[in-house]
Amino acid sequence: MIHAPDSGLGLDWYQKAFPGSVRQVEQRSQFEYITIDDTNLEVVVSDAKVPSGAAGTVVYWHTVAFEKRLRFLLSIGATLFRGPMMLDDGSQMCQVLDPFGNPFGLRSEP
Repeated sequence: MIHAPDSGLGLDWYQKAFPGSVRQVEQRSQFEYITIDDTNLEVVVSDAKVPSGAAGTVVYWHTVAFEKRLRFLLSIGATLFRGPMMLDDGSQMCQVLDPFGNPFGLRSEP
């Protein structure tokens, strides 16, 4: 679950950030989310109790084309937050912020 000031804008951005993701609607509540491969990503409205932004938990997405993926995310409005850095196993990792201030990570395969 990711928090943003506007859930529709958040869903739009993440759908662009993850090409091939599919917008879904939960029929009973009409709650929208996107599916990225086997993962459901919910974007909900941030508020005083749960604001958007860096708060400690970071989800990492594995990618086989680390540099290309990072450049793409930066081109659509993400900003580099930490890294990139090389790990002992030869993989790379970094953290970016989405346009709403939420961090998520990228990690390459070793």
